[in-house]
Amino acid sequence: MARSKVALVTGAASGIGRAVATRLASDGWQVLAVDLRPDPDGPGIPFEADLTDADANAAAVSAAVERCGALDAIVAGAGIQHVAPIQEFPVERWQTILSLMLTSPFLLARDGWEALSESGSGRFIAIASAHSLVASPYKAAYVSAKHGLLGLVKTLALEGAERGIAATAICPGYVRTPLVEGQIPDQARAHGISEDRALEEVILAPQAIKELIEPSEVAEVVAFLAGPAGRSFTGVPVTMDMGWSAR
Repeated sequence: MARSKVALVTGAASGIGRAVATRLASDGWQVLAVDLRPDPDGPGIPFEADLTDADANAAAVSAAVERCGALDAIVAGAGIQHVAPIQEFPVERWQTILSLMLTSPFLLARDGWEALSESGSGRFIAIASAHSLVASPYKAAYVSAKHGLLGLVKTLALEGAERGIAATAICPGYVRTPLVEGQIPDQARAHGISEDRALEEVILAPQAIKELIEPSEVAEVVAFLAGPAGRSFTGVPVTMDMGWSAR
C-alpha cells in the first residue's frame, strides 16, 4: 500500500496557508502545519516555529520527516506586511520581512533538499505574489522579498531538475486574508484617504477584475502543482492576478 504524501506548510494557522493545509489534508496528505502561533484545532499537525530563526526552519523540516516518515512537498506561505514610505520604513521591519519571506524559504529548501530528492516527485511551492512581477509604492520590503522569492524558485528548479524536484511560485493578486485586510487602514493612512477609498482606489486598482481572490482558490492551484499533473510546472510563476500584470 502506498504511503501518504507529506507536506510542510508554513503560515498554516490562517489565510492562504490554512486553506492549503486544509485542502492537502482533505486529499489524504499528512501535513505539518507550521506557524508562529499554530492552531491546535486547525488542519494538520500543529508545529510552532519562529521562521525568522534559522534553527526553527531546520526543526520544522526535521519534525516533518521524523513524525511523518518523509517529505514530498514544502509550501512556503508565511508572510507579513508593512506599509510605509521608504524614508520612514523601519530597518527592523525590513529585516524581519526579508528573514520570514525570503530567507526562510531558502532555509526550508536547503534543509529539506535531501528529503525532497528522496521523494522522487518532490515539490517546492512558494506562495509568492503579483508583487513578484510588479511593484507598488510603500511596500519596499514586501516587494523586494517577493521578487527575490521568484529568483530563488528559478534557481531551485534548475538545481532540482536532475533530482525530480519541481519548484514553482504562485503569484496571486489580492487574496481575502488577514494580511490584506490589515493593509486597508495602513494604505488609508499612507495615502491620506478613507478605508473604503483605499480598498477600491489603491488595493484593487491594479487588477482588471476588482475582486478579492479566495484562499481556497490558491489552495486549488497548490493541490494541482503538488500532484502528478504539476510536474512540468517548474522555475516559473503561476500567475493568478485578476489581470494585474496584463497592464
